[in-house]
Amino acid sequence: MSQKQMKEAFVSNLNGTTALEVTEGLCLPVLCILLRGLLLILLQHLGSSHAWRTRFLIDFVVLIVPMVTVLTVLSTFVLLEDLALIVTGAGLLYQIYSRRTCFDRLPFQKILEKFWKISLESEYIPAISCFRVINSVFTAIAILAVDFPIFPRRFAKAELYGIGAMDIGVGGFVFGAAIVSSEVRNKHTQGFTFNCLLRLLYTTWPLMLLGIGRLVLIKSLDYQEHVTEYGVHWNFFFTLIVVKLVTSLLLVIFPLNKSWIVAISITVLYQLALDFTPLKIFLLYGADGSGTRVGLLNANREGILSSVGYVAIHMAGVQTGSYVFRKRAQVKDWIQVAGYMLLVAIGLFITLYIVQVNVEAVSRRMGNLAFCIWIVASCLTILSTLLFCDIILSFAKFLVKGAVVPCSWKLIQLPATNKNHSLSLNSKTERKESSLCLITALNRNQLVFFLLSNITTGLINLLLDTLHSSTLWALFVLKFYMFTNCFIMFMLHLKDKTIKFW
Repeated sequence: MSQKQMKEAFVSNLNGTTALEVTEGLCLPVLCILLRGLLLILLQHLGSSHAWRTRFLIDFVVLIVPMVTVLTVLSTFVLLEDLALIVTGAGLLYQIYSRRTCFDRLPFQKILEKFWKISLESEYIPAISCFRVINSVFTAIAILAVDFPIFPRRFAKAELYGIGAMDIGVGGFVFGAAIVSSEVRNKHTQGFTFNCLLRLLYTTWPLMLLGIGRLVLIKSLDYQEHVTEYGVHWNFFFTLIVVKLVTSLLLVIFPLNKSWIVAISITVLYQLALDFTPLKIFLLYGADGSGTRVGLLNANREGILSSVGYVAIHMAGVQTGSYVFRKRAQVKDWIQVAGYMLLVAIGLFITLYIVQVNVEAVSRRMGNLAFCIWIVASCLTILSTLLFCDIILSFAKFLVKGAVVPCSWKLIQLPATNKNHSLSLNSKTERKESSLCLITALNRNQLVFFLLSNITTGLINLLLDTLHSSTLWALFVLKFYMFTNCFIMFMLHLKDKTIKFW
């Protein structure tokens, strides 16, 4: 067996893990973001200031390193890690509260009453940026780690049925992109014309270029492929093109606030087609029933048909975005938003259990009903916990005069004697702090980070024998790989560079 065949076999025929374990793992970076914010507030309160090098190292150690370890050597202790972070965060919050410079003579209940009435800047929602960055970082780590023995096989993509941690990557990307889509930001969709169609087609050319480029590189280098993931020629970028074109057309026909109805209709009809037509047999065994891949549609049946599920996920993301971006004033309003989203997520997980028992298990390969429910439920869980963590972080900032944390909510009503001076001072400080933020840097050039991660993953796989690497060597390679990619993005951000070629 050749090295290529060995690597392909290493990531094939896997059955995944449980939805609970994946959710526990996804909560870890959320808690890391909260921990990092509380740590920065405490350090600022103690009078500590840092150069960009120190800030980058703090962000990398607190945000990136835990995600590398939870996907590798500490994968069996995910829940314990989450609990440890919660206890540490509670300790930091207590330290901030005991050292508070605002309301130092008021009891906790009175402080809380004042905090509920504080206004938060509604134009920018840090939880959305953090959500998209978490998904990007998780994907970047996993696409390389999966080729090392240190990566648990249960976290890799499931072959046919099952929930693998890596299965959430593309779905999370589609959902995150939908939340901030142009339709959501504009709050309306104009009538469809021929010119609109031309503009829409024009906006997809970078994705088409990237998709074709990836296809040519993979085939010319004879790089290992997992054919049953998308097919022979299809890849992630082609799926994004289909999703963009179809959802843009759907949002011309249907109102933005009815996107959830469209999402449910698509998934239910697609599942009915899988169950009561030859569609599932075609998807699994090809046109002739023997698994051959002759013909363009037959060769890429998984990628083409699963796009239906991703269209539904995108529409669910549009609905979420239109709800989250509604103008709200006070902290208590955002608590209601986070609580409502968490309740919907719990309801979807209950629905997922019912669907898996009575209809069909989760299948990323098919993009079926259970898969769509799982992706949306997981994304809503992450987003709601991020909102709760942002509120806790805002409370910590509320207690310390002049506290600033990059990629967090701005408090509109600050407890200060001279409010105008305080707002002006904080605005300058926040601009300076945002330039020293790894989350902001990664969010700013997210596509570049994804492409860079794919390129460096390919180079490492071509240069190293990942299958026979020791634990220590694999950890070193993974951390160095993430350090390099994150550092490049951080430097681009420091230089105020946004790489966009369309």
